Amino acid sequence: MLRRLLIIVLLLVGLIAWLLVRRSGPPEVPFTKVKREMIESTLTTNGKVEPVEWAAARAESAGTVAKVDVQRGNQVARGQLLVELDVSQAREQLASAEARVAQAKAELDVLTRGGKSSELAEIENGLIAARSELTTAKRDSDSLSRLLSKQAATAYEMGLSRDKVRQIELRIEGLERRRAALVGQSDRAVAEAKIKEMEAAAAEIRHRVEVSNIRSPMSGMLYQFDLKPGAYLNPGDLVGSVGRINQLKVTVYVDEPELGRVEKGMPVNITWDAMAGRQWKGVVDRMPTQIVPLGTRQVGEVVCIIENPDLSLIPGTNINAEILSRKADSALTIPKETVHTEGKQNYVMKLVGDRLIMQPVKLGIGSITRIQVLQGLSEGESIALPIERVLKNNEAVKPTYPE
Repeated sequence: MLRRLLIIVLLLVGLIAWLLVRRSGPPEVPFTKVKREMIESTLTTNGKVEPVEWAAARAESAGTVAKVDVQRGNQVARGQLLVELDVSQAREQLASAEARVAQAKAELDVLTRGGKSSELAEIENGLIAARSELTTAKRDSDSLSRLLSKQAATAYEMGLSRDKVRQIELRIEGLERRRAALVGQSDRAVAEAKIKEMEAAAAEIRHRVEVSNIRSPMSGMLYQFDLKPGAYLNPGDLVGSVGRINQLKVTVYVDEPELGRVEKGMPVNITWDAMAGRQWKGVVDRMPTQIVPLGTRQVGEVVCIIENPDLSLIPGTNINAEILSRKADSALTIPKETVHTEGKQNYVMKLVGDRLIMQPVKLGIGSITRIQVLQGLSEGESIALPIERVLKNNEAVKPTYPE
């Protein structure tokens, strides 16, 4: 038992001694080399895609979608049918309205010709009979006039004959006045107004039938569309959006402090998470005119024009944007994480022999991971990568190179 305890004690002593030796030695610190390479100053942010030129197709009348003739992503021509609404009830209403217009026009035609056919026929028959009687009466009166000149008839008979002619003439005049007065000017005006009202109602229904076929407002890609048969549309509802997408407008959101790094004409690279590995290129086209809130950020909306020759980038998507603000060939570069700041001074921990030296540096442009060194370092020098503990000036270290 005593022997076993002695062995354990010896092992513990050995372990403590090893730890003391290890602690007393210089710490291992990873280093990287200063290298010369081309570096691009990039500003990474996010944005949204929309066409440079686009138009919305909207419903002009209410109705249920009866038929969908296209699907999202289709290339469509101007005037091409997109959606057909159910207008069976409107067609029935139109047929009824057109029938009422035709009937009203027929009634006006009757009025224009002098009134209802039955009344007009009665007057015409009365005129025919009266004119026939007048002819006979005049003939009799002429005969009596000749007989009177030969003293074969009396003046009394002659007077009776003339009275009869006059009575028939008065009857004819009365019938003609009745015929003329059968339809007055006000009756025709009322009938014409009624026809106009009916025609307006029919035209409204006809327009509803015509606009039930919703067509593309322009040629391009139908990039926004999700209607299904049975959906109900109100006047003004969006049916779909059509645009030319071989060239796109991308609005990228640049944080206010970074706007000074962006200028019109700078190159822009766009990536989309849904198509990993793909990249679209363009340029900054328009700088923002105001700062706007975006969540917790204050941003300027920078408009970029992006080429999309294969139409693979779809409007409405959220994208990642990288604005290439400056470029330096053959620049001395180091990883960004190796730079420390004290007050206004930037410095790195440089390896000199086996010791760390706090080396002030003047920095230039930076990419996402690396930054240019303008002064303070030379190509091939070693600088410390960050570790968990704070590194001290003139501290002895054991360098490692994990790269």
